[in-house]
Amino acid sequence: MTDILHVAPVDTEAELDRLAARYRAASGPALRVLNMAGSQADALIDRLPAGVRDNLVDATEAALRLSMRAADSSRAAVPDQKRWVNTAVASALGAAGGFGGAPTALMELPVTTTLLLRSIQGAARAEGFDPAAESVTFDCIRVLSAAGPLEDDDGADLGFYTLRMTLTGGAVQKMISAVAPRLALVMGQKLATQTVPILGAVAGATTNYVYARYYQDIALVHFGLRRLAIEADLPREVLVDALRDRMRLT
Repeated sequence: MTDILHVAPVDTEAELDRLAARYRAASGPALRVLNMAGSQADALIDRLPAGVRDNLVDATEAALRLSMRAADSSRAAVPDQKRWVNTAVASALGAAGGFGGAPTALMELPVTTTLLLRSIQGAARAEGFDPAAESVTFDCIRVLSAAGPLEDDDGADLGFYTLRMTLTGGAVQKMISAVAPRLALVMGQKLATQTVPILGAVAGATTNYVYARYYQDIALVHFGLRRLAIEADLPREVLVDALRDRMRLT
């Protein structure tokens, strides 16, 4: 157990309890079912058409770049939505994308990615951060490609902590290129579940529903920890350790 009780105010403990509860909710039964399916990732991705499969990383990177621009530019015209609205729209997009099989699923991918990024940006704003700030942009992309702040081997980190002090637009673009292979695996699994027309609509709606809920919860945990680190004047790593302790005790 960390020494946080001796250095942080009592409300820090209560906030960590709240974040732990949200983290547990994010990693609920529905996500575990998707992870079980994801354990067969190679078999799922093999179901994709060869042209899609061979260009999956490039397509994911292009979708992520397009979605990042779209998410940023849409903020002036479309306000952040409530959680249930984001989840409902994501589900509808997944159903539409899966209805026609792989072609419509590919068309839906950047739209869903934009929606997920917007919901992550909304979580950042809810925790008091400006989504237009470059460091927040960095974190939003990290959240989208992450398995959560407690994953020791989380590929989303990718050594980019060293860029935080000198983050530029070019660094963000490099990060997008670096996280694309990891995100391509997730999106490849999603596309594979949508390859059968009609049946793919159900799979797409279900997958998007789970993803939308998961990313919104994980974003709130991520930015909640970042906010708490500022308010409690504690290193984020200390808070992550304290959160990990709580998860081990459940």
